[in-house]
Amino acid sequence: MNEPIKTDVLIIGAGPCGLFAVFELGLLNMKAHLVDILDKIGGQCAELYPEKPIYDIPGVPFTTAQGLVDGLMAQIKPFEPSFHLQEMVETIEKIGDPLFRIKTDQGKVFEAKVVMIAAGGGSFQPKRPPIPGIEAYEENSVFYSVRKMEAFRDKRVLIVGGGDSALDWTLNLAPLASHLTLLHRREQFRASPDSVNKMMALAGEGKIDFVLGQVSALEGEGGRLAKAIVKRNDGSDFHIACDALLPFFGLTMKLGPVANWGIELKDGELIPVDTAAFESNVPGIYVAGCVVSGSKTSEIFIENGRFHGKQIADDLKTKLQVARVK
Repeated sequence: MNEPIKTDVLIIGAGPCGLFAVFELGLLNMKAHLVDILDKIGGQCAELYPEKPIYDIPGVPFTTAQGLVDGLMAQIKPFEPSFHLQEMVETIEKIGDPLFRIKTDQGKVFEAKVVMIAAGGGSFQPKRPPIPGIEAYEENSVFYSVRKMEAFRDKRVLIVGGGDSALDWTLNLAPLASHLTLLHRREQFRASPDSVNKMMALAGEGKIDFVLGQVSALEGEGGRLAKAIVKRNDGSDFHIACDALLPFFGLTMKLGPVANWGIELKDGELIPVDTAAFESNVPGIYVAGCVVSGSKTSEIFIENGRFHGKQIADDLKTKLQVARVK
């Protein structure tokens, strides 16, 4: 067995929740190591939508998802966290009180007094729309996330969906694209009313097209998209010329090995906790972020880091004080 890396806290997940927890733990003089399966720090913010604008963080009128990650990294720099990227935690074994041995798929071994799971929904994959032959266009003309907006400059862009991602990227790519069409199967949206109103205003001004229907087929050559065949709600078909298709149908989350760590799960994918401390059924293993069952955590995921990390740190502070008294 490799020589174990010893630390106070091992954090599984290097997204916003894991990063802000480093800050809260650092205030308690607790050293943290973070393990993440991605090749970069920042979780979904960095991987799926680094340039997505964020407007709802208190005291920050505007930032991007990557800007949020950069700010968190600057905030925790004094506490010198250690990152282990492109690694997945495979096993967690309780070997003391309190002490856990954690092993990754790369053979790395950690010994930590506390484990914190901040892995979002686990590994995430975009939901692929049921369009025949779409795989042939993926990464060339079909994209499930926007990493660089400039890649869509002067392109004919077709965005499909009715949630916040579809509306946000419609608003942000409209000034760059040579032509942009938003396609949704119905007139009702799941996105914020403000975004819907702004999109409708752009459509009213002729700056974008808003169309009702669903993509039934794609046409192109060599992975390069030329047009999408759309079926209207009345059953008729028409074509939309496009260079890029952005389908936003949500994400499929998979917890992976978390299910084998002896932690109680709800519906096979969420972890029930006492929301006063965010501790799982296994003492010493805490949970933060979207993987927490209840509390509408998937709806307020950016704020989870602030809320959950603080409560976990407060609980650890209380336990540390009790331990010192003993």
